[in-house]
Order: sequence, then C-alpha cells, then structure tokens
Amino acid sequence: MDVMAAFANQVDYCRANEAPVTAAIVAAVAKALRTTTAFGITALEWPGDPQADGLPLRCAAALRSLHLEGKARILDPIYRGTAEPEEAEAAVAAMLAMHGDALLPWLDGPPQTNEAGRSAGYIAAMLWLAAQGLPPRFELIEFGSSAGINLMLDRYAYDLGGVRVGPYDAALTIKPEWRGSPPPSLDIEILSAWGCDVAPIDLTRESGRRRLEAYIWPEQKERLDRLQKVAAAARAKPPNLVEAEAADFVEAQLSRPQDDGVTRLLVHSITWQYLPRKSQERIGEAMARAGSRAAPDRPLGWVQLEADRQILRHVLEVQYWPGGGETRRLAEAHAHGRWLEWQG
Repeated sequence: MDVMAAFANQVDYCRANEAPVTAAIVAAVAKALRTTTAFGITALEWPGDPQADGLPLRCAAALRSLHLEGKARILDPIYRGTAEPEEAEAAVAAMLAMHGDALLPWLDGPPQTNEAGRSAGYIAAMLWLAAQGLPPRFELIEFGSSAGINLMLDRYAYDLGGVRVGPYDAALTIKPEWRGSPPPSLDIEILSAWGCDVAPIDLTRESGRRRLEAYIWPEQKERLDRLQKVAAAARAKPPNLVEAEAADFVEAQLSRPQDDGVTRLLVHSITWQYLPRKSQERIGEAMARAGSRAAPDRPLGWVQLEADRQILRHVLEVQYWPGGGETRRLAEAHAHGRWLEWQG
C-alpha cells in the first residue's frame, strides 16, 4: 500500500471508531507532507508498508506530543473539533515546517496504543474457552505488550453484558457497551501473565506515560482517565514485562513445563501487523508444535484481537488445542474497547 492510501484508510478507520478529531489530524498531515522537510521526505518515501507500520498514527502522535507540551497552540481548533479542513492543513503544515526535527524521532518506532479496554476481549475469550471445557485456570503469554497494561488484567474488574469478572477492590472497572448475548458466566483464575516488547515502556516513569498519552486519540477522554489508574497500579506493582523479540519470547515461554490443570494462553492485541513476516511464521510454527503436544489437562490457546482494515473494526479470534486448532471468531470490537459485539 502506498503512503497516501495508508493515510486515507486510517482516516476511514478513525471515523468508523468515533474519532473525528484524530481523523482530521491524519487527513491534514496527509495533505501537509512536503518533500522540502526531513519529516515529509521520511514519511513520503517510507521504505516499508505504511499501513502495517502505523505511519499515520506515528505522525498524529508526534503532533499530539507537542500539543500536550503546550508547544502547538496553533492546533487548538483541530483538537476542539472546530477547524475547517483548509485551516487544519495550514496549521499542520506550519507545525511540520517549524518543528519537523523535533517530530522526526516519532517516526522511528511503532505506535504505542496500549489500552486497558482491549483486555475485555481477553477475558471474554477466557470465559468462552472455559465453557468449551478447558481448565479455567490460565497462565498468559503476551507479546507486543508495550507498557504491560494488559498484563495487569487480573487487577481490573469487568462487566461484560452483565457477567462480572475480577476483584471487588479493582484498580478500575472495564464495562464496554455489550452487543449481543452475554459471554459464558463462569469462574476463571489468572495465575500469571508475562509479556515482552522490543521497546517496553516503563509506565512508572513520566516519560513513558507521556508517550502513551500522545497515542491516545484526544476525543477519547475516558482513556486518559484509565491511563492514570493503570499507571498507579503499575507503580504499586509493575507488570511482568521484559525486553525481547516476539518470536524468541514465545518460543522460550512455550518450552517451559506446564502444570496440570492449567490452560496456557498466548494473547496479543494490535501487534501482529508490526511483526516481520519471519517472526509471524516462527510464532505460528511454535504454536503448532506446542499444540501437537497439548493434552486435555494441559491445553493451549491462542487469542488474537487484531485490526481488520476491510471492515474497519477489531476482530477477536481464538484457537485451542487439543480441539483441532480451528480459528473461531468470537467478536468484533471497537478499536479501543468502547463496545464489543459478541458472536461466540
């Protein structure tokens, strides 16, 4: 996909996920890019797949970072949702011309869209797997964990269509708008959750929190509130997060002994597209090998919550072994967990 097509798809994706301000920023960036600045050249001559690499989101976060620092008041009308397209383009072009060098490093790494609301999909999948007869005691493995927000899911409470899961003294309660029938109502237990990232973010440091803030779509103020609460939870007890390449981490985790009566679960959200094809292949092969060794008292599951760019939604899918490893679609969801349409 070329650069302009990637920006156009991201605009559509933002609009479909109730983010008109972010759509306006992305659209303005697309029109403001010029080959007369280092920032513009880097974006317009992007060497990889700009959609898979999240290039439009990197650009939007770069501008948002300056705005959060109070250095981009010219963008106020856009973030208020009052700017006309021509006004937005002119403001963004001015920012790129004035601050291109400061913004350029934001293009170096993948988007950090870590979001606690997405963990509702993980919990719903675990309820479904328990209803299929898998042991309801889970050990989680996650790659692309970013700041490890979803590794702390056992500290959150959930209300999923009236089905409550989690502690009553939870750090926060996640209650997406539930569409469709509720998930199975069963008792589940999360024994452990370990994750990795190639560039993990330390949520206990202000710099880490600020980076995540820049990637939060500004119209979604409830996400800022959640971020404050999960940051406090991380300060109380940091998540089990290590720096590692995804395939290396998955292979190592799958090689560990697995206790009887425990379901081992690989999970990831909005990460798969950022992995090199070789890493994707290695993870698939490692899961197939581990799946062939799975037993009823030591099963293996794979939960994916990833973007479908055709329908402009996130899709929750699951596989498990023994059980054939068939991919089951359980739900479609809002990009950041605002709603979930259950199909399981």
